Amino acid sequence: MTPDHQTVPSSLSAQDGAPAAQEERVPSEGMPFSGWTPFIAGALSGLLLRLMFSGSPGSALSAMAAGFVWFAPFAVGAITVYMAERQKRRSFAYYLFAPALATFVFVLGSLAILIEGLICAIVILPMFTLLGMLGGLVMGLVCRLTNWPKQAVYSIAALPLLVAMALPQNQVQRIGSVERSVLIQATAAEVWQQINNARDIAPAEVQHAWAYRIGVPLPVSGITTDTAEGPIRKSTWGKGVHFDEVIRQWEPQRHVRWTYRFAEDSFPAGALDDHVKVGGVYFDLRDTSYTLTPEEGGTRLHIRVSYRISTDFDAYANWVAQRLLGNFSEVILDMYKARSEHTGDAALS
Repeated sequence: MTPDHQTVPSSLSAQDGAPAAQEERVPSEGMPFSGWTPFIAGALSGLLLRLMFSGSPGSALSAMAAGFVWFAPFAVGAITVYMAERQKRRSFAYYLFAPALATFVFVLGSLAILIEGLICAIVILPMFTLLGMLGGLVMGLVCRLTNWPKQAVYSIAALPLLVAMALPQNQVQRIGSVERSVLIQATAAEVWQQINNARDIAPAEVQHAWAYRIGVPLPVSGITTDTAEGPIRKSTWGKGVHFDEVIRQWEPQRHVRWTYRFAEDSFPAGALDDHVKVGGVYFDLRDTSYTLTPEEGGTRLHIRVSYRISTDFDAYANWVAQRLLGNFSEVILDMYKARSEHTGDAALS
């Protein structure tokens, strides 16, 4: 063996019916930055898959299809570890850390080349990271315990497309809801006025909500007006977003419930990621209701938001929706509380 090379275990071979270590010659001092090769290979494989899964919403080659969402990050992790094991034996910690980093670079790269939006990237990153780590761990075990890591990595890399062709698209809709309440030191009339005449909403009043921090446009106003079809609340957000909230139940100072109606221009291009657009293929708001109940010391304001999700990963999507909409509801209630109590204080002064 020359001084420029060292002997390290790579894949395993079968000897007497049991795996046995083989040896291959690899440079002891690789080329500059060669340690990044596995990460780059894993991330590039993910970007290639993302480009392949650029089909229309609801199609088998959509970026929201099961083939991509479940198996692309798994493949990224497996390819990362396979490339690393070709250099030298890695630890189990590496099997987890390296795929997590490669997955992050993959998601970051999809943002950089403008094929994914910030909201989708932030929402999906935790799930992708866990799946990437799982793929890395599986490939690490394959490299340690079998003699077919190359065949395994080829098979895993093909899984996203194979699953996309084999599985039908998810037609199941999951209906969920979140509910929150707050006690407001103001009369029901004052609270009712704020709900139906929410003008000039300042960013400071709502921008700490998680949804707005990740890129959802901030609300600007919500004003109820009388129309020929009955009362309608006109809602406007930043980035030119606007839509109608059609009131279905109306009990002044007690209860209001509305459904949502969107026009073709309700969401201008770039205002929301296509995958999370309200009223889109994958997500929709069904209705929102407010109930006002007089209590000692003020008025209890209760909000209920009902939503629909239709994805191939509904359990995770519902987990995200519960937290984002729950936090959003709390922030909106706090805004109405602050405004109502300020109005009441001003009336007393």
